[in-house]
Amino acid sequence: MKPAVVKLEQTHKRWATMSIAAIRMPDGQIVLRDVEDHGCAAAVLPYDPLRKMALLVEQLRAPQLVAVGETHSLEAIAGLVEGEDDFAATAEREALEEAGLRLGALDHVATAWSMPGISTERMALYLAEYRPEDRIGDGGGVADESEDVRVVEMRLTELAAMMAAEAIVDMKTLVLVQALRLRRPELFD
Repeated sequence: MKPAVVKLEQTHKRWATMSIAAIRMPDGQIVLRDVEDHGCAAAVLPYDPLRKMALLVEQLRAPQLVAVGETHSLEAIAGLVEGEDDFAATAEREALEEAGLRLGALDHVATAWSMPGISTERMALYLAEYRPEDRIGDGGGVADESEDVRVVEMRLTELAAMMAAEAIVDMKTLVLVQALRLRRPELFD
């Protein structure tokens, strides 16, 4: 017998839904597990191969502030899949909203569980080339969502040095920069 959900009790609903799942294990035992659900997401690391630059965003992340007092997080552009959007459309929408950047072709890196021990979120990760003329707006996020996003453009060598110094602490960003380093090592010279 495979594990099976026998009951899912919703305990909280706002931006995210928290539930308690009662799961019957193969031996018949019932175990309780917390489950957080806020949907799926997409992230993209835009990079300019000619200038050897990357475009990231910096913003407040409340959980980091609560946990360790960090006021801002430097990250790849990301957001939740909404409505009829798919992962790719989400990456394109978020690049425009957060960085004022129009993306061309997306290079899919992976789709993976963000935090499989607690969350139902799967995140699609992309790389995308850009040029300076692809910046068609200021970015900054959606005004009525109080995102207060700051666009940061930096040299790929600086980004790699920050990773080596453990100054990049966002998992999706670490994965995307490593993927770019593996696929395009010449950009980090």
